Amino acid sequence: MAAPSKRGAASREPSERTGKRALLSWALFDWATQPFYTLVVTFLFAPYFVNGFMADPAQGSSLWAYATGIAELIAAGLAPVLGAIADAGHPRKPWIAGFSVLLVVGLSGLWLAVPGQIELMPVVLLAFGLATIGAELATVFTNAMMPSLVSNHRLGTLSGFGWALGYVGGLVSLALIASLVVADPSTGKTLLGLHPIVPLDPATREGDRLVGPFSAVWYLVFVLPLFLFTPDRPSKPLERRAVTASLTQLARSVRDLVHHHGQVALFLVARMLYADGLGAVFAFGGIYAATVFGWGAAELGLFGIILTIAGTFGAALGGLFDDRSGSKAVIVWTLCLFIAAALGVLSVDRDHVLFMLPVDAKVPGSAPFSSTGEQVYLAFAILIG
Repeated sequence: MAAPSKRGAASREPSERTGKRALLSWALFDWATQPFYTLVVTFLFAPYFVNGFMADPAQGSSLWAYATGIAELIAAGLAPVLGAIADAGHPRKPWIAGFSVLLVVGLSGLWLAVPGQIELMPVVLLAFGLATIGAELATVFTNAMMPSLVSNHRLGTLSGFGWALGYVGGLVSLALIASLVVADPSTGKTLLGLHPIVPLDPATREGDRLVGPFSAVWYLVFVLPLFLFTPDRPSKPLERRAVTASLTQLARSVRDLVHHHGQVALFLVARMLYADGLGAVFAFGGIYAATVFGWGAAELGLFGIILTIAGTFGAALGGLFDDRSGSKAVIVWTLCLFIAAALGVLSVDRDHVLFMLPVDAKVPGSAPFSSTGEQVYLAFAILIG
């Protein structure tokens, strides 16, 4: 989930009377978008694309990585310009609506990933790219709404509330679809050992493919309160002069940061690299597990639920240490832990852990996480989460 940023000042002072319904409706945007990141990017659709839709998992991993990288680069390139537009006094909701269309269309297109129909691969990757760009750039404009909703001293509270709500939304959506919708192709049963609540064909992996349309419907339902109840700026023409002034100010701020605040610039670069690295580990954790251990939807769903719960406790624990030891100490220690855990994850394969220690390989048909390799992988993944 993209963490809300605290970008530029709004054209009007935030009203202290902004109602709770308006703030909750704003925070529901994170709840609405999180299934895209949890179900599609991380735990269910991405592993299916690599190991189910594509005949060659290695090629599938490469194509998925390229699609992710290109989409993220496009979003990163457009974000500063769109951020300037968001800060220039124009209403944000029309932009959110436009990028929401990209997100919904892209998610719906993932249904086309029928096993064996490799000719649809470019269409599926394009759909994923559109969804990624739509989600990232819609977030630019919802973030820009924050200063007009609450005063500066409440920005952190609102941001944290949205982040937490998104985390819970990801967990709820993952639990629902893994327990009631996505079935193991070999058994036709879900994580709870039930038949899917909707008639789906496991042979054509309809459960895995339904993740995209499910996330689209989830988004449409839960983003609606933002448009209905959260106040926006009054409608007025978008002035080129205002956008140019915002972009000029952005360029001036970057130059000032580089020339006069080198330590801050270095921190921001390090933060970017750390966040991108963490995102890559999360994005390919499910793909790696599905490739190495042959995990299906049931194991991946359970894996995702465990990591999400562990991450919730980890965030709370990190907050306690932050209050006691300070942010820098927490960042340093968590980075060290992350690097060690990431190396640990890479050290696990079918019959080895820590690169060289032999272990028994997973027995086909055995219970989830029953092999030593799976257990070690899960332990390292929990540390990362």
